[in-house]
Amino acid sequence: QVQLVESGGGLVQAGGSLRLSCAASGLTFSTYAAGWFRQAPGKEREFVATINWSGGSIYYTDSVKGRFTISRDNAKNMVYLQMNSLKAEDTAVYYCAVRPFRTATMDEQYPNWGQGTQVTVSS
Repeated sequence: QVQLVESGGGLVQAGGSLRLSCAASGLTFSTYAAGWFRQAPGKEREFVATINWSGGSIYYTDSVKGRFTISRDNAKNMVYLQMNSLKAEDTAVYYCAVRPFRTATMDEQYPNWGQGTQVTVSS
């Protein structure tokens, strides 16, 4: 059974940084694309960043380009999201997700999701 556990969320001032981590288990991690999605209060869940099996193909939503970096460590079954220059509008619950394909996409067709970690940016 695929299991994803996010960590690293918290409260940070605007302009600050956070690093989110996602620990995956119950899968051959190197054969799965992975990604981060977020949901703000009153809004639908949205794509943030995705990464293919090797890290060679990466996609970001426009609002986080230049500020966020997605990465993965297949030896540790981990996915990370480094978030810099945080803005109040980044406040949301952030979810890690994977799909059983090597290629990444920018949609939300990822069948496996974690429980989420809250990121709150104060201004």
